Amino acid sequence: MTEKLTNALLYLDGVSVAFDGFKAINELSLTVEHGEMRAIIGPNGAGKTTMMDIITGKTRPDKGTVLFEGDIDLTKHDESDIAQLGIGRKFQKPTVFESHTVEDNLELALKRDHGIFATLFNDTSAEQKARIDEILETVRLGHRRADLAADLSHGQKQWLEIGMLLAQDPKLLLVDEPVAGMTDAETIETAKLLRSIAGEKAVIVVEHDMTFIRDLDVKVTVLAEGSVLAEGSLDHVSADERVIESYLGR
Repeated sequence: MTEKLTNALLYLDGVSVAFDGFKAINELSLTVEHGEMRAIIGPNGAGKTTMMDIITGKTRPDKGTVLFEGDIDLTKHDESDIAQLGIGRKFQKPTVFESHTVEDNLELALKRDHGIFATLFNDTSAEQKARIDEILETVRLGHRRADLAADLSHGQKQWLEIGMLLAQDPKLLLVDEPVAGMTDAETIETAKLLRSIAGEKAVIVVEHDMTFIRDLDVKVTVLAEGSVLAEGSLDHVSADERVIESYLGR
């Protein structure tokens, strides 16, 4: 058993990756604690998506350290391994099973590890049913459980997908622009939803919507040109001259 190098859940140090000579990530260092929610902001091309690609094993960095739970080197694992280790990723566009009910979507997500045969022919246990009930409550879809996913609003589909990730019981959730295209009411509710998940799980939220970031009320990391430009509360980073310059352009 290797000794843990850090107590943080996620630890990136000196991470760089270049595509065709362009450094998408440049000496990036970031630490996320167990149960912490962190917001990541930054102009287009700052490296936000590439950072998530590195954490989930989609992209291998050219150099640097990427550790999960103190002693798991994520650069040595592929995407499916990393999902099994407890890192769940939600992309911008929801990918739910539209022809299935809300409840069925969660059931499929719960049993994803068990293969198609087991999923089709195994009854859902009492424990799994209780877990589905709990997730439905968390993602505000208890009243829609028997409805087809196709009939949900855009915001509700996003919530269902967050629920499907929770069914996998990840330790870390990566959530990419969750409120894009949502109504104001759905946006406010999504901030509450994510806050209710954090603590039990760590959550990294990449988002452009500053009102939503303010509602999250968490530490903000600003990326620019592939590295961390500033870190702190939203008010703190918003007042930083370098951040203002980065957003407004030189």
